[in-house]
Amino acid sequence: MPAINFCIRWPDGSEDSCYSPSTVVREHFSSGQSMPLAQFLETAETALNEASGRVEKKFGYFCSSAMDQLSTIKSKAAQFDSADNPRIEIVSVS
Repeated sequence: MPAINFCIRWPDGSEDSCYSPSTVVREHFSSGQSMPLAQFLETAETALNEASGRVEKKFGYFCSSAMDQLSTIKSKAAQFDSADNPRIEIVSVS
């Protein structure tokens, strides 16, 4: 199963490289895309749950790395809850 990384830029300008165990993330994110934080969180949860589901289907167990990544994303996103119209940019998907 080909794993990929996607780089995101947070509202404060910092960037994080995020992991997905499956290319399914490409169905949800594309390089240069920008979206409101709430939409990003919803999309990231959908994409990473789908990726973990693909791992489970193939290997019989879910991907803890995908769930860890989702937890990390949610934790960092909480820092921007009070920001005015926070947006996330998808810098790259590779």
